[in-house]
Amino acid sequence: MRLGLAKVVGVAGVLAYNWWVVVPFVPGLMPSANGFFSDLEATGRPHAALMSDADLVSGVLLVAALLLRGSTARTGVRREWKWLMAFAVTGAIGGRYSYACSEGLSAACRQMEWHLQLPVHHYIHVLSGIAEFVTLTTASVLAMQRTRRDGTWEARLYSGVVKVLVVGYPFLGLVYLTDRLGTLVEPVFFIAFSAMMVGELFEPIRSRVGSPSWAERVASRPPLRDDGSHVFSPQQTELTDRGSR
Repeated sequence: MRLGLAKVVGVAGVLAYNWWVVVPFVPGLMPSANGFFSDLEATGRPHAALMSDADLVSGVLLVAALLLRGSTARTGVRREWKWLMAFAVTGAIGGRYSYACSEGLSAACRQMEWHLQLPVHHYIHVLSGIAEFVTLTTASVLAMQRTRRDGTWEARLYSGVVKVLVVGYPFLGLVYLTDRLGTLVEPVFFIAFSAMMVGELFEPIRSRVGSPSWAERVASRPPLRDDGSHVFSPQQTELTDRGSR
């Protein structure tokens, strides 16, 4: 029940995170392909509050889903779990504190940003966005390392996400340096991050087979003869003989 709820809540969070998919269908919402989707959340932009709220809701839902899911995996504790939590928290913070102006669409806004002339909430959004990329990328690498020998679908997924990020980051850096085509490059990361989160939420938990208790271990021991040696059953004797050959 708890794991099922974690999946439902997590999927809802991922859907809210991907509000950007509706942008191309709203005329005039993205005036240029050179901006970033965060620019749409800037103060004064159409529907900015709605998109910021979607980021906030997404972060809260993903935090709840990760807490419900827990850090346990098939092979033990997932080291990337805390990084996923940090990703969700920073996403919620970014939704709470939006841009003061559209730095990806306005040269004047970029200049004021570099000269620290914008309100504090603008820089909180900038830092939270950077933190999202750092935390999710770290989580992806740790998940790939943890599962690289498993041969499972999630292992292939994590490996694929890391490969996409390795190829995508140089293009993202070029976009930031040139202020060009951010609308086309950024969705690659949104999709990769979403796939990573879904993989973590749906990865099976290991079967919790407990160690036998002291009483069970004592009860399973062969009985003793008068001379102190153990009395073995025919099956145990046969196994012992095979092992000594």
